[in-house]
Amino acid sequence: MDAALLDRARRLLEICRRAGLRLALAESCTGGLVAATLTEIPGASDVLDRAWVTYADRAKVEMLGVREASLARWGAVSEVVAREMAEGALHRAGVDLAAAVTGIAGPGGATPDKPVGLVHFAVARRDRPTRHARQVFAGDRHAVRLQATARVLALLEEAATRPTVV
Repeated sequence: MDAALLDRARRLLEICRRAGLRLALAESCTGGLVAATLTEIPGASDVLDRAWVTYADRAKVEMLGVREASLARWGAVSEVVAREMAEGALHRAGVDLAAAVTGIAGPGGATPDKPVGLVHFAVARRDRPTRHARQVFAGDRHAVRLQATARVLALLEEAATRPTVV
């Protein structure tokens, strides 16, 4: 596994540990890579409560409570769905902090409005507004997934250290 990702994961886990924060993940295009990165670190279970890989729309609805109307109107790769995924993970796991990632890793699946590499992120923290970020990453499928994983870890770190940032 990438050393920089592991360093970032270690840092996030230590920050959450010190703050007494538990976290959950809702992953789509990363396919569990964020959870896999965190669980490479011994002792991650005292911070990471659970992770969902909700690749299919049906899984997003059934497991996270994403509204079918949101999927129909905005599509799975959207700010609205990323927010609903993160908020669903936060509430269903009963944790302090949750992140969601949904995007188009490629090589297929792109549209004129949603290019390959487009990823939407959301971070929800108990009693705080949900934060959203959008980014288009360059590279092949593997590169997009790695960059998205790094971004999720960075967003979680920011939310854990600066909870009032929106």
